[in-house]
Amino acid sequence: MEQEKIEPVLSAEQVLAPPSQRMVLLRRAAGPVLSVAMLCLALWALHLLAREVDYHQVRRYVQGLSDDRLLLAMLFTTLGYAVMTLYDRFGLASIGRQLPWRRVSLIAFISYAFSNAVGMSLLVSGSIRYRFYIQNGLSTGEVARVVLFCTTSFWLGLLTLSGVTLWYVALPVDFPLATLRLPAAALLTLLPLAWLVLGGLVKRPLRVWHWHLSLPSVSTGVRQILVGAFDWALAAAVLYVLMPDQLNQGFGHFLAIFMIAQMIGLISHVPGGLGVFEAVMLAGFGATGNEALTAPILGALAAFRVVYYLLPLCAATVLVLQREARGLRQKALLKPWFTGLLPSFFAGLTLVSGVVLLFSGATRAVPDRMAILRHLVPLSVLEVSHLLASVIGMLLLILARGLQRRLDAAYVLTLVLLVAGAVFSLLKGIDYEEAALLTLLAMALAPAHRLFYRRASLFSTSFSVGWVLAIVAILGCATWLVMFSYKHVEYSDTLWWEFSFHQSGAPRALRALVAAAAAGMLFALASLIRPLRLSREPPGEAELAQALPLIKQFPSAQAHLALMADKTLLFDAAHKAFVMYGVAGRSWITMGDPVGVDEDARRELVWAFLEQCEHAGGWPVFYQVSPAALDLYLEVGMNLLKIGEEARVRLDTFNLDGKSKKTLRGTVNKLARDGLRLEIVPAESVGALLPRLKQVSDAWMRDKKVREKRFSMGAFDPRYLVRTPMAVVWQGEQVVAFANLFLSDTRQEASVDLMRHLPDGPTGIMDYLFVELMLWARQEGYRWFNLGMAPLAGLQNRRQAPLWNRFGALVFGRGERFYNFRGLQRYKDKFDPEWEPRYMAVPRGIALPMILTNVASLISGGLSGVVRR
Repeated sequence: MEQEKIEPVLSAEQVLAPPSQRMVLLRRAAGPVLSVAMLCLALWALHLLAREVDYHQVRRYVQGLSDDRLLLAMLFTTLGYAVMTLYDRFGLASIGRQLPWRRVSLIAFISYAFSNAVGMSLLVSGSIRYRFYIQNGLSTGEVARVVLFCTTSFWLGLLTLSGVTLWYVALPVDFPLATLRLPAAALLTLLPLAWLVLGGLVKRPLRVWHWHLSLPSVSTGVRQILVGAFDWALAAAVLYVLMPDQLNQGFGHFLAIFMIAQMIGLISHVPGGLGVFEAVMLAGFGATGNEALTAPILGALAAFRVVYYLLPLCAATVLVLQREARGLRQKALLKPWFTGLLPSFFAGLTLVSGVVLLFSGATRAVPDRMAILRHLVPLSVLEVSHLLASVIGMLLLILARGLQRRLDAAYVLTLVLLVAGAVFSLLKGIDYEEAALLTLLAMALAPAHRLFYRRASLFSTSFSVGWVLAIVAILGCATWLVMFSYKHVEYSDTLWWEFSFHQSGAPRALRALVAAAAAGMLFALASLIRPLRLSREPPGEAELAQALPLIKQFPSAQAHLALMADKTLLFDAAHKAFVMYGVAGRSWITMGDPVGVDEDARRELVWAFLEQCEHAGGWPVFYQVSPAALDLYLEVGMNLLKIGEEARVRLDTFNLDGKSKKTLRGTVNKLARDGLRLEIVPAESVGALLPRLKQVSDAWMRDKKVREKRFSMGAFDPRYLVRTPMAVVWQGEQVVAFANLFLSDTRQEASVDLMRHLPDGPTGIMDYLFVELMLWARQEGYRWFNLGMAPLAGLQNRRQAPLWNRFGALVFGRGERFYNFRGLQRYKDKFDPEWEPRYMAVPRGIALPMILTNVASLISGGLSGVVRR
């Protein structure tokens, strides 16, 4: 139930990174590595605790469970997941937001079903919640508060129920923690009580490092504790009804051991507490070396995993597929939040399918089914099918990452392997349950091809540390299953070469395990030798020549900023689009949307840029993006912040008529009478004028006491200025003002970038320049004239507005010391433009303050330039 952050693996660039950066990367990898280490220890403990137990004994106990017990366990599971939806409902109420109850319940159920089943909050749970709540109007801060409320309720319930139970229930004498029962009970009970007392006494937010936390009221705190306690009690009840009768010493005694086992499992950070929870439960009930107790407990735990984890996962799958089918029947697009989570949903199910195939290949086949199969297929078909089913299981684990990244190749291969896996499941042991699961997933995935549009190579996809270690952990669990299932088979070298219907199945399991591991290693080697595309070099003349046709055909004239050559250009494979970006700190910041008219190429570039940032351990940031392209960034799970509004003048309606234009009209007419004239100088003739333009630029900068900015605007660089036409204002033979022009071949938009004028020039000279340019652009057939962005304009400082909007509105109103926010907006507004919002797409998380600092530093040419006017 806890969000995990997806972090990049160590690439070649990161290995060669400075020592401080390597330490950061190693600290990020420490958590997943520790989880895998804990899982290995738990599996080893299970191996020791269950060394006398046979696989068939566990199976017999599960098969012998009565229908009444199973139905009662399912009832408690249903009630438990219904209680879990209250976490989100009360969390939304705590921040004063209301959303449709049915929709919140659906999202909460799907989220918990996935995170509980396979511990895949890094894959699905976090992205489901984030996408859903952002799409429904919540800010990033509000989503974080809801998640914090749910997590706090989860732990408060765990601590309270554990503490109260330990107060009243004695632990077995031989239990390792029995002597610490009362001190532990006191500590566990004290923490929730302290939470309630602080909520009643402390009215001001508490400062915890860089954050301010508001404590809930006593009534809200009690609600959190009750919901969390009911959740845990119902989870315990599911396992309680499945336990063997000879261990029934009352629900209180069982609950104490269950809560301790769950707490240790959570602290271990092993997904789902797998192995850790089982080992503690065996130790708690004194099953060490006791074959009569160990097998039933392991059978009850296996049934618990199926009823409490796997069945809700299947129900969540049916709900999602039902909504997808409804959307297809109506021939309408699914709702944005739902469409956005489907790739991750299919990735999670594909991962689960791979686990099922690997675990099936590691365990014994059902004898009755093998007896039937012996008369239907040759031995060679059985052996090959068993081997290939496990190999397909490993490949599905890898392809799940490609599905999450929306790769077309991953979609096609997954579809083929699911069908092949279903066939091989039948041929290797008539495992119709597995075949049905794989077939249903293939049928659900088949009509979703439109969601997987990327043509990138699977070998170029980055795998996070968590993902790699998850695959390693799954393979480790499969290895343990082989050892457990065939522990009574004496190992010898001849096992590898035994092929028979009558043998126990150990040779087939060993061969399948090694083949699956080999498939994973081959893919890893192929990925390691892939060519690196990482580059941070400024573009040369050849790259600029490739970019120029794309710039000229792009609707936004701001694409001409690439000609400044201060930003790295990243092209797609076919050179149909590019992004321009700069790097400041850990932030990799693009200027504007991907440039190009091919939508598929632009979409692929967003993914490619994201993956390059992951390889380098950086934060991807898309600065000053337009509303028309927001879906490109939402699809990759980024957060959107409004950073201002861009002013665009519609040229076919622009004129100087009317009372509102009286002052502007008078200024332009007066300067025309004073002898000012505008000349449009073509790019090839600009070089000869540069010495005279340099004098104007230097005088302007001395008067304003500023230095050149970069990135989102041009500078006086001769190599840049000779690439664009120039608008020059003359007064007689003297240059009094100039501006370089951005002109597209489509005549869609014209704009200016670098604008300078003599400090002692005529008053209103910039008004004259803009008006004359707009009249000239209209005459040339251009539709729009872009006046550029007014930073922080249009942000609302309202109570229900997101925190970023309120902060931006405050800076806009009171930040004149650092930047003329209001003055710039008022100046552009007198030309009657149409204002269009501009956004910055950033990764979700707590890195936003550093990202904003990096963006400001990149634009201003350093941190010192941020505070200079």
